[in-house]
Amino acid sequence: MSLVITTALQLGCVYGLIVLALFLSYRVLDIADLSTDGCFVLGMAVSVSLCAQNHPVLGIIMGILAGGLAGYVTAFQQTHLGIPSIIAGIVTNTGLYTINLAVMGWHANLSLLKNETIFSLTGNHALILSGLVLGLCMLFMRWFLSTRLGLSIRATGDNKDMVSASSIDPRYTITVGLVISNMFTALSGALVGQMQRSADINAGTGIVVVGLASLIIGETVINGRKSVGRNILACFAGSAVYRLIYAFVLQTKIIPVECLKLMTALIVALAIAMPAFKDKAALARRMGRNKSC
Repeated sequence: MSLVITTALQLGCVYGLIVLALFLSYRVLDIADLSTDGCFVLGMAVSVSLCAQNHPVLGIIMGILAGGLAGYVTAFQQTHLGIPSIIAGIVTNTGLYTINLAVMGWHANLSLLKNETIFSLTGNHALILSGLVLGLCMLFMRWFLSTRLGLSIRATGDNKDMVSASSIDPRYTITVGLVISNMFTALSGALVGQMQRSADINAGTGIVVVGLASLIIGETVINGRKSVGRNILACFAGSAVYRLIYAFVLQTKIIPVECLKLMTALIVALAIAMPAFKDKAALARRMGRNKSC
């Protein structure tokens, strides 16, 4: 059982980077970036390809840079071509499928056999390394969102027109936000690829749904007065709790493995719809009190 918990926490750390990315794009910028799936595989493909050539550290760095480039492409479509954010993400995600295949040498999967990875170079302390990377990224996010540029990005998500009236170019803030967001996503893919010693073209399928589920779970667990620090902490909490639930379901076999994706989709749909349910219930109670009076 301890091995199961350790593995779940380890996966919670590496996939927590995706939750952190979605927090920046979805919560801060109010943009539904659907390029997450392809960007995750891009980071994985670049990382594993370079790791196969005995460059594990360079693979992580280049994976991050490749993710930033994918984020710039998505942002460019929105800010300069006038393409809606959802469609821009779909277009980027579709194009990344071919790019990822090309990076992997036109193979659907790529394996690492006896090659060194960043985890084997650090003595196979996967949980410590994953936690350290996530912790540094969380500290960076907390610092960045308190800078002038970070505050401008937060303001862009709240009211784009107000930002434009304040002589701040929303095209620039959106671009920076999506680039950083996709860099975190690609970093997650790069770490997962070297951790699992393989890259698969379909590894990112549904990853955005898992990230949203983790984000919503984290916001539920870390409740109370909302702040940037608490929201960032909720990214890890949600990812860890989701992976622990996932591990528990797999161990106990309460739900068939084939139904896990459907369960995740239902959790996300119900969690997103919960505020609307609460508002309707509160409105019904107020109307009931008014009628009684």
